[in-house]
Amino acid sequence: MTNASTAPTLVVGLGCQRGCPVGTLRALLDQALQAHQIELHQIKALASIDLKRDEPGLIELAAHLALPLTFFSSEQLTGYEPQLSHRSDIAFERTGCYGVAESAALALAEQLVQAPAKLLISRQKYAQATLALACPA
Repeated sequence: MTNASTAPTLVVGLGCQRGCPVGTLRALLDQALQAHQIELHQIKALASIDLKRDEPGLIELAAHLALPLTFFSSEQLTGYEPQLSHRSDIAFERTGCYGVAESAALALAEQLVQAPAKLLISRQKYAQATLALACPA
């Protein structure tokens, strides 16, 4: 327990198309963590947009990893637009925000640490899903 307080709070934001299989989400997560040499146990929570509240793949991934999954409204996510590495007009048309994964990761990291957050891994896309990882700034 000695370094638990010094370990950064790492959170993953996820966006996905309807019906995206949990295997796709897990593959994207594993690939991103491996590429950035981050251990799975360092991830504290998952986040997405509230439109995905009933998305089976996201729910299954959170359950499989035993991690909390938090959802944010597009209004809550819109404020993070200046910090996004990528703005998707398609995402905006469908959700009302320009980047679900990055915005959700930033929103949750800020909520958990009550301080500004930054993207550690900017938007990664794989098949039908996107992922970003945020931590305290």
